[in-house]
Amino acid sequence: MNKSFNLFEINSIAKEILNSLDSRIILIYGEMGVGKTTLIRELVKELGYTRDISSPTFSIVNEYELLENLVYHFDFYRIESEEEIYDIGFEDYLQTGNWIFIEWPEKVKHFIHEQVNEIYLFEEDNNKRSINLKTEIKI
Repeated sequence: MNKSFNLFEINSIAKEILNSLDSRIILIYGEMGVGKTTLIRELVKELGYTRDISSPTFSIVNEYELLENLVYHFDFYRIESEEEIYDIGFEDYLQTGNWIFIEWPEKVKHFIHEQVNEIYLFEEDNNKRSINLKTEIKI
């Protein structure tokens, strides 16, 4: 999926993404401020979560409980060493079968050996974004 959209269309984009995914592990790439957390917020709402969703920039991971499973939202922007990744048990999260959304995945990509989906977000002019969704990626 390659698309341009306005931020007010983020809800329909989230629905389209969820209908296109092949894996529950989603790596989200994009520059600071492009809307990674905003997109994840909409994806998690579409999965049925009704409470507020915040960025895990300082906590590294936030957990959201759905009716039948969990969502883990990682933000690895502040990770400085592999030891931190081992300390939080990141590899164990990958084996749960729950939804996993990862911001700044380039910092942990060599820890991931499962099939994933990759989302690339880019900022365009006039409050628009473009999205490139790649499915069936085996790392």
